[in-house]
Amino acid sequence: MSAGLRVRVQPGARGTALVGWMADGSLKLKVSEPAEDGRANRAVEALLAAALGVRASAVRVVRGRSSRGKTVDVDGLDLEAIRARISAALEGERDGG
Repeated sequence: MSAGLRVRVQPGARGTALVGWMADGSLKLKVSEPAEDGRANRAVEALLAAALGVRASAVRVVRGRSSRGKTVDVDGLDLEAIRARISAALEGERDGG
């Protein structure tokens, strides 16, 4: 089982973090890595793996490798579980934890 999550990425940001859900249902996030040599894509994968509680190899950018708009596949989780875990992580950040 794997699911595709649409994300909107701000590479080269001051920090790396989940920002929130956008009106179109995609997840906005920012990474400090620049969009050079796939560094931002690797940072996106690492950030999402940590937020979802899955191994890094379970998360991969499959569409939009050179674009800010991307599709990320997550092995082992369906889209409902991904959205629930991301929403919980966003709430935890807002609550200071």
